[in-house]
Amino acid sequence: MRRRLDRTALGTTTAVAATAVLALALTACGGSSGGGKDHADGGSKGSGTAPTVRLPHLSGQKLQVTAVWTGPERANFVKVLDEFEKRTGATVDFVPSGDDMAGFVGSKIAGGGPPDVAMLQQVGVLHEFAQKGWLKPLGADARAQLTKNYTKGWQDLGAHKGTPYGVYFKASNKSLVWYNAQAFDNAGVKEPKTWREFLTTARTLADSGAPPVSVGGADGWTLTDWFENIYLSQAGPQKYDQLAQHKLKWTDPSVTQALTTLGGLFGHKDLLAGGNSGALQTDFPTSVTQTFSGGGAPKAAMVSSADFAAANISQTKAKVGTDAKVFPFPAVGAKSPVVTGGDVAVALKDTRASQALLTFLASTDAAKIWAQAGGFLSPNKALDQAAYADDVMRTIARALIAAGDDFRFDMSDQAPASFGGKPGQGEWKDLQDFLKNPKDVAGIQSRLEKDAARSFGH
Repeated sequence: MRRRLDRTALGTTTAVAATAVLALALTACGGSSGGGKDHADGGSKGSGTAPTVRLPHLSGQKLQVTAVWTGPERANFVKVLDEFEKRTGATVDFVPSGDDMAGFVGSKIAGGGPPDVAMLQQVGVLHEFAQKGWLKPLGADARAQLTKNYTKGWQDLGAHKGTPYGVYFKASNKSLVWYNAQAFDNAGVKEPKTWREFLTTARTLADSGAPPVSVGGADGWTLTDWFENIYLSQAGPQKYDQLAQHKLKWTDPSVTQALTTLGGLFGHKDLLAGGNSGALQTDFPTSVTQTFSGGGAPKAAMVSSADFAAANISQTKAKVGTDAKVFPFPAVGAKSPVVTGGDVAVALKDTRASQALLTFLASTDAAKIWAQAGGFLSPNKALDQAAYADDVMRTIARALIAAGDDFRFDMSDQAPASFGGKPGQGEWKDLQDFLKNPKDVAGIQSRLEKDAARSFGH
């Protein structure tokens, strides 16, 4: 369990239990209404059609919501907002923020027109916004839903100095590798369990004519996920927490070891779809879709990505669970890692409408809508798992809930935005430079430490 949660310290226990549950689960799977009226609590925790949360009449009120989501993720979130509109009578306007959420919201606040609600991807950004006084505490109804439907770990992640500000609506398991089943069959390879086996599998795939690994290097955050999975498995949870808090320098030998290990993949351009230069020009959505387009002759055979890749896979002809399968990120050390992420809803305006939306997002009613649409994982423990669109997502969700609070949150998302959450700078840029030149381990470490020290104020 998580014993303390300060600005970036998010736990002191291992992820062994979560790893075991996830591995077993993935093996087992083989690879509304309302009309604006008030509704009383009750029902079947999202498994039926009856609403489970009371919402107020908000006719005539307008609400602006911002998130980074585009494409199918945006479309599915809009379905959630549409249901909120039907049940309250409010009008909701969705505004995409782009990847730099901190910069987007900061500019809107400076201009005097912040959105009512923002879906933040970084814990560090939540703390920065709360410290600046930009966030409004959760109201009583939202807190009630949060207490009823979420474990303490997820509640604490949305709090700052003990005050609850956020609702984690969407979670993600970032320790997964999706693969093209036909490409694996053609090469005669099986799901690897260790990093050594992973590299051997990649080499066999390359020899069979299938580009092994798709990397969305144009989006720097994907590279932080690669590093974090390797680092957590190899260095262990204690050093992971220390590095996340910058109590351990990026020039530490454990970082050297992790980058060198990652260089065992990035340093062989024939193992990357399009080589290093191609990977740097590939955005995240393309890194997924190119793995599952072209049947048994795709542009890549594997892509390391969170569960939300299912939304991108749905844009291809591949079927999740049959054509597109998934295995846990391979163990680099003794155990496979479990790194999670998530999107937390926060209010920037303390209005009845914004608090009502946070209450709705904390309920099983809202979670069920996106779960049914696919490409979604909820940390809401009260959500009926039958709501998920397919067995693969259902199994991943079940593993997340069974793990409780035994996980590690995305390291870069814990950092100040200037280091871990902005395109073209900090960790994102430094790891893109590493992908460009994987031999320069010492140089990249030096830059990472310099950028981290500046952002953390050391």
